[in-house]
Amino acid sequence: MEKFEDIIGKDLHQYLLSMKEVDDRLPDCPDVEDKWEEIAQAYLPDGIREFQGYSITSLGWMMYIGMAIAKFWDSTEWESYSNLPDLYASIRNKRGYDEMDEYIRQEVLLLKGNDYDALERLVGECASRVNNALHHQPFEPGTKEAFNGYVACLHQLYLMGAAIQLKRMGYHMEKLN
Repeated sequence: MEKFEDIIGKDLHQYLLSMKEVDDRLPDCPDVEDKWEEIAQAYLPDGIREFQGYSITSLGWMMYIGMAIAKFWDSTEWESYSNLPDLYASIRNKRGYDEMDEYIRQEVLLLKGNDYDALERLVGECASRVNNALHHQPFEPGTKEAFNGYVACLHQLYLMGAAIQLKRMGYHMEKLN
Protein backbone atom coordinates (compact mmCIF):
# COMPACT_ATOMS: atom_id res chain seq x y z
CA MET A 1 0.00 0.00 0.00
CA GLU A 2 2.98 2.27 0.62
CA LYS A 3 3.88 2.08 -3.07
CA PHE A 4 0.33 3.04 -4.10
CA GLU A 5 0.37 6.00 -1.71
CA ASP A 6 3.76 7.10 -3.09
CA ILE A 7 2.38 6.96 -6.65
CA ILE A 8 -0.64 9.06 -5.64
CA GLY A 9 1.58 11.56 -3.83
CA LYS A 10 4.00 11.90 -6.75
CA ASP A 11 1.20 12.33 -9.27
CA LEU A 12 -0.51 15.02 -7.19
CA HIS A 13 2.78 16.74 -6.50
CA GLN A 14 3.71 16.86 -10.19
CA TYR A 15 0.26 18.11 -11.15
CA LEU A 16 0.25 20.80 -8.46
CA LEU A 17 3.81 21.76 -9.34
CA SER A 18 2.76 22.26 -12.98
CA MET A 19 -0.05 24.50 -11.72
CA LYS A 20 2.44 26.42 -9.52
CA GLU A 21 0.38 25.54 -6.44
CA VAL A 22 3.24 23.89 -4.54
CA ASP A 23 7.02 24.13 -4.49
CA ASP A 24 9.37 21.47 -5.80
CA ARG A 25 10.16 20.56 -2.21
CA LEU A 26 7.04 19.91 -0.15
CA PRO A 27 6.75 21.58 3.25
CA ASP A 28 7.59 19.90 6.51
CA CYS A 29 4.97 20.94 9.05
CA PRO A 30 4.87 18.38 11.86
CA ASP A 31 2.00 20.10 13.71
CA VAL A 32 -0.30 19.71 10.69
CA GLU A 33 0.99 16.23 9.87
CA ASP A 34 0.49 15.12 13.48
CA LYS A 35 -3.24 15.94 13.20
CA TRP A 36 -3.68 13.46 10.33
CA GLU A 37 -4.60 10.36 12.34
CA GLU A 38 -7.08 12.20 14.52
CA ILE A 39 -8.68 13.90 11.50
CA ALA A 40 -8.78 10.65 9.49
CA GLN A 41 -10.41 8.63 12.26
CA ALA A 42 -13.10 11.26 12.70
CA TYR A 43 -13.60 11.72 8.94
CA LEU A 44 -13.79 8.08 7.87
CA PRO A 45 -17.42 7.40 8.89
CA ASP A 46 -18.58 10.39 6.80
CA GLY A 47 -16.14 9.84 3.96
CA ILE A 48 -16.90 6.14 3.57
CA ARG A 49 -20.64 6.75 3.68
CA GLU A 50 -20.38 9.34 0.91
CA PHE A 51 -17.84 7.50 -1.26
CA GLN A 52 -20.33 5.16 -2.95
CA GLY A 53 -22.41 7.97 -4.46
CA TYR A 54 -20.03 10.91 -4.32
CA SER A 55 -16.47 9.63 -4.52
CA ILE A 56 -15.02 12.94 -5.78
CA THR A 57 -16.61 14.78 -2.86
CA SER A 58 -15.49 12.15 -0.36
CA LEU A 59 -11.90 12.52 -1.56
CA GLY A 60 -11.86 16.26 -2.27
CA TRP A 61 -13.21 17.30 1.10
CA MET A 62 -10.05 15.92 2.69
CA MET A 63 -7.95 18.29 0.59
CA TYR A 64 -10.01 21.20 1.90
CA ILE A 65 -9.54 19.92 5.44
CA GLY A 66 -5.77 19.87 4.93
CA MET A 67 -5.97 23.50 3.82
CA ALA A 68 -8.08 24.45 6.82
CA ILE A 69 -5.71 22.77 9.28
CA ALA A 70 -2.73 24.57 7.70
CA LYS A 71 -4.60 27.88 7.97
CA PHE A 72 -5.45 27.21 11.62
CA TRP A 73 -1.82 26.29 12.28
CA ASP A 74 -0.71 29.69 10.98
CA SER A 75 -3.09 31.55 13.29
CA THR A 76 -2.62 32.83 16.80
CA GLU A 77 -5.36 30.39 17.89
CA TRP A 78 -3.45 27.24 16.88
CA GLU A 79 -3.13 26.08 20.47
CA SER A 80 -6.91 26.28 20.89
CA TYR A 81 -7.56 24.52 17.59
CA SER A 82 -4.95 21.84 18.22
CA ASN A 83 -6.50 20.99 21.59
CA LEU A 84 -10.09 20.63 20.40
CA PRO A 85 -11.33 17.11 21.18
CA ASP A 86 -12.60 16.67 17.59
CA LEU A 87 -11.20 19.25 15.21
CA TYR A 88 -12.82 17.59 12.19
CA ALA A 89 -16.28 17.72 13.79
CA SER A 90 -15.82 21.38 14.65
CA ILE A 91 -15.18 22.11 10.95
CA ARG A 92 -17.96 19.84 9.65
CA ASN A 93 -20.53 21.07 12.12
CA LYS A 94 -20.30 24.71 11.01
CA ARG A 95 -22.51 23.99 7.95
CA GLY A 96 -22.68 20.21 7.72
CA TYR A 97 -20.76 17.73 5.61
CA ASP A 98 -22.35 18.73 2.29
CA GLU A 99 -21.31 22.38 2.60
CA MET A 100 -17.93 21.85 4.26
CA ASP A 101 -16.11 22.95 1.09
CA GLU A 102 -18.00 26.23 0.97
CA TYR A 103 -17.43 26.88 4.66
CA ILE A 104 -13.69 26.30 4.32
CA ARG A 105 -13.34 28.41 1.17
CA GLN A 106 -15.49 31.27 2.49
CA GLU A 107 -14.91 31.44 6.22
CA VAL A 108 -11.56 29.77 6.81
CA LEU A 109 -9.59 30.65 3.67
CA LEU A 110 -11.59 33.87 3.09
CA LEU A 111 -11.81 33.36 -0.68
CA LYS A 112 -14.18 35.18 -3.02
CA GLY A 113 -14.88 35.41 -6.72
CA ASN A 114 -12.35 33.90 -9.09
CA ASP A 115 -10.11 32.60 -6.27
CA TYR A 116 -13.09 30.81 -4.71
CA ASP A 117 -14.04 29.21 -8.03
CA ALA A 118 -10.45 28.38 -9.03
CA LEU A 119 -9.88 26.48 -5.80
CA GLU A 120 -13.05 24.49 -6.36
CA ARG A 121 -11.80 23.48 -9.81
CA LEU A 122 -8.32 22.65 -8.49
CA VAL A 123 -9.61 20.43 -5.69
CA GLY A 124 -12.07 18.79 -8.08
CA GLU A 125 -9.28 17.95 -10.51
CA CYS A 126 -7.05 16.55 -7.76
CA ALA A 127 -9.89 14.45 -6.36
CA SER A 128 -10.73 13.18 -9.86
CA ARG A 129 -7.12 12.19 -10.50
CA VAL A 130 -6.95 10.31 -7.23
CA ASN A 131 -10.35 8.69 -7.75
CA ASN A 132 -9.28 7.50 -11.20
CA ALA A 133 -6.05 6.02 -9.80
CA LEU A 134 -7.96 4.31 -6.98
CA HIS A 135 -10.49 2.74 -9.35
CA HIS A 136 -7.72 1.42 -11.58
CA GLN A 137 -6.24 -0.60 -8.73
CA PRO A 138 -7.11 -4.27 -8.42
CA PHE A 139 -8.86 -3.67 -5.08
CA GLU A 140 -12.05 -5.59 -4.57
CA PRO A 141 -14.72 -3.31 -3.06
CA GLY A 142 -15.32 -3.84 0.62
CA THR A 143 -11.93 -5.42 1.29
CA LYS A 144 -9.19 -4.34 3.65
CA GLU A 145 -7.03 -3.46 0.61
CA ALA A 146 -9.76 -1.21 -0.80
CA PHE A 147 -10.12 0.52 2.57
CA ASN A 148 -6.36 1.00 2.90
CA GLY A 149 -6.20 2.35 -0.66
CA TYR A 150 -8.94 4.86 0.15
CA VAL A 151 -7.13 5.96 3.32
CA ALA A 152 -3.86 6.32 1.38
CA CYS A 153 -5.66 8.60 -1.09
CA LEU A 154 -7.14 10.69 1.71
CA HIS A 155 -3.73 11.01 3.35
CA GLN A 156 -2.10 12.37 0.21
CA LEU A 157 -4.97 14.77 -0.45
CA TYR A 158 -4.71 16.05 3.14
CA LEU A 159 -0.95 16.59 2.82
CA MET A 160 -1.26 18.29 -0.57
CA GLY A 161 -4.06 20.50 0.69
CA ALA A 162 -1.82 21.61 3.54
CA ALA A 163 1.10 22.16 1.13
CA ILE A 164 -1.04 24.34 -1.15
CA GLN A 165 -2.24 26.46 1.74
CA LEU A 166 1.20 26.80 3.31
CA LYS A 167 2.57 28.06 -0.02
CA ARG A 168 -0.34 30.48 -0.37
CA MET A 169 0.49 31.86 3.07
CA GLY A 170 4.09 32.47 2.04
CA TYR A 171 5.85 29.38 3.33
CA HIS A 172 8.28 28.24 0.67
CA MET A 173 10.48 25.20 0.89
CA GLU A 174 13.58 26.18 -1.00
CA LYS A 175 17.09 24.91 -0.66
CA LEU A 176 19.33 27.41 1.08
CA ASN A 177 22.75 28.08 -0.44
